[in-house]
Amino acid sequence: MGAYSNQVYFIGGGIASLAGAAFLIRDCGLPGQQIHIIEDLKVLGGSNDGAGDQEHGYVIRGGRMLNDETYENLWDLLSSIPSVDDPSQSVREEIVAFDTAHPTHSRARLVNKNGEIEDVASMGFDMGDRIAMAKLIIAPEAQLGRLRINEWFGPHFFQTNFWFMWATTFAFQPWHSAVELKRYMIRFMHEFPRIHTLEGVTRTPYNQYDSLIVPLHQYLQEHGVDFEMKCTVTDLDFKEGDGITVTRMHYVKDGKKKVLDLAEEDLVIMTNGSMTDSSSLGSMTTPPRLNGKGSSWQLWDRIAAKKPGRLGNPSSFDDHIDESKWESFTVTCEGSRFFELMESFTRNKAGTGALVTFKDSNWFMSIVLAHQPHFRNQPDDVKVFWGYGLYPDQVGDYVKKRMCDCTGEEILTELLQHLKFENDKDEIIRSANCIPCMMPYITAQFMPRTLGDRPQVIPEGSTNLAFIGQFCEIPDDVVFTEEYSVRSARIAVYQLLGIDKPIAPINQYQYDVRTLLQSLATSFR
Repeated sequence: MGAYSNQVYFIGGGIASLAGAAFLIRDCGLPGQQIHIIEDLKVLGGSNDGAGDQEHGYVIRGGRMLNDETYENLWDLLSSIPSVDDPSQSVREEIVAFDTAHPTHSRARLVNKNGEIEDVASMGFDMGDRIAMAKLIIAPEAQLGRLRINEWFGPHFFQTNFWFMWATTFAFQPWHSAVELKRYMIRFMHEFPRIHTLEGVTRTPYNQYDSLIVPLHQYLQEHGVDFEMKCTVTDLDFKEGDGITVTRMHYVKDGKKKVLDLAEEDLVIMTNGSMTDSSSLGSMTTPPRLNGKGSSWQLWDRIAAKKPGRLGNPSSFDDHIDESKWESFTVTCEGSRFFELMESFTRNKAGTGALVTFKDSNWFMSIVLAHQPHFRNQPDDVKVFWGYGLYPDQVGDYVKKRMCDCTGEEILTELLQHLKFENDKDEIIRSANCIPCMMPYITAQFMPRTLGDRPQVIPEGSTNLAFIGQFCEIPDDVVFTEEYSVRSARIAVYQLLGIDKPIAPINQYQYDVRTLLQSLATSFR
């Protein structure tokens, strides 16, 4: 393979950029010294985060579900990244071994207002729900346009076991895009019969920062990739004319405004928008703030205005905070009392990663108890779990405040009341540190949109600019997944460098007769 003289600049240090850099090294033979990753924060990983310690508490803003059958390019990438703990095996092999040893099988997927585990063997559909779902799956995306889920389905659909489980597994809201739900129904059709047990969820040994980002970072470091941390790209200049050629990058480093002039063969690969941009943490005694647009959205807004209709329409995603926000919380427990109570209540071994949803809660709250330790530096006598509420503007059932106005202690109190753990409530709260996190754009990628709102990975007329991450357009694939970010990065790298190598195709489960029959049978359960 011939040598490349390109300098490649990735804007954003999330998994899409890290994957793109790895593909450049592995598949394109580009020296790491020619690859530059520019990150606004002091840490890499983007939304794949995980930080903290016993003293200050641990934080994960979210947990990304992995899936063996659907994450084709992610697994291809991780098969070539050595494990941090055992470099003789790949990260993919490490995850498979862990998941095989610690399979997910929920026995308490939904809990009602009385603190009772619901029987979720039935999806709860009526014939109207089944017909509407069948029509959605075959409806052309162009016909659906900006239609919302609650404009396609009737009220009964949103009271079914299916909706309670599907919505909290994938973080859908009734006002989200019907197109995105359609894509999910097709892409995860094989999960439909087991959505009540979550057996299809593939777990990582630790949180996804420790399990995915750390080994990727180490791999790139060993190949000499340049990382510019705490560096904010503020604008891009384009060559005059109808084409799209980036000529200059404006950025701020150490409080100083700077510019970088690009050579003709240099490439810019940009993560446009971020689901965790402008996140805010609270504490046991303070609620988190609701912030506005951060640097990733401001940059996309700025460059899209320079090429109207060519670089997407960020307003469809970043101007609807009330519809794209929700709140998560991470709880660090000294001792194992809460985990013991949950094991007894759910009949699941504590730490199996099974999602428990309180379907009648005003906050529409769910929690996950991952395998312990969930952090590399986590002591044996400390336990960590994560949860979130899809309706942070609603007043709690027990704590009579909006979730977004609650402290960590109040959120934990509400949870323990739903679980009817009153006898142990004071002891658990005394030994716990609950850190809430408000994320204004966490489901922005699900907002109703139309063709062109998400730019193509390589916009028409582009000579050196590509978009990667959750807010570029990949036909038929599903956003809010690791796979979408990795696939977009692979497309960007291959197309910009003219690499004639296959990209793992999307598995078409909707054409598999067995999957179709199992899904149909499930809808009548």
